[in-house]
Amino acid sequence: MLKVEGLRVNYDAIEALHGISFEVREGEIVTLIGANGAGKSTTLNAICGLVPVSRGGITFMGEDLVGLSPHGIVQRGISQVPEGRRVFANLTVEDNLLMGAYTRKDAKAVRRDMEQVYERFPRLKERYRQLAGTLSGGEQQMLALGRALMSRPRLLLMDEPSMGLAPLLVREIFSIIQDLNREGVTILLVEQNAHMALKIAHRGYVLETGNIILSGTVAELLENEEVKRAYLGG
Repeated sequence: MLKVEGLRVNYDAIEALHGISFEVREGEIVTLIGANGAGKSTTLNAICGLVPVSRGGITFMGEDLVGLSPHGIVQRGISQVPEGRRVFANLTVEDNLLMGAYTRKDAKAVRRDMEQVYERFPRLKERYRQLAGTLSGGEQQMLALGRALMSRPRLLLMDEPSMGLAPLLVREIFSIIQDLNREGVTILLVEQNAHMALKIAHRGYVLETGNIILSGTVAELLENEEVKRAYLGG
């Protein structure tokens, strides 16, 4: 579904990604794990067209994404739940969800999808007129996820969904990620909580200072001594 080949991204004179390659197959949950500053968010932002690609290729369903606008990439079926949630604080919950559907034209279908988001996240329905900035961290994470779903993505990119959340909410969010995958959404998950990420993913890649140093099935990564030592506390 997604193929990244030799991807390089520069921030001025600093190269953040040094020619990484990986793929995501339809129906998978694939996780990118790594320490802060490894280049995980940069990878997602490059896929979404939010940072320019210096060299390399990104294809989705066989179509080249490099050079497309971010909204053009959303229209093709990729949506991101960004790190730190980034809800529109001064808009209501409902208006945030509508922003997620801004590339769509069918108002009735958008309304149906909004009702599905409310069914999945009843707390958002209770607070639909509330300003997003007044929600708790967990509620904002649900809103960011609901907003991404409003574009009807085939591939969902998730950047640190557990950040700043209590353990109970982390389990709830990861359970929702699994539910979405079972319903047919392919997921590329960036997550510092390697335990949780490897618990739900099918395959994974380890990113270190802009390079992919390891890859494999979840079982292979869980047995890898380097992964155990660096990311699993063993």
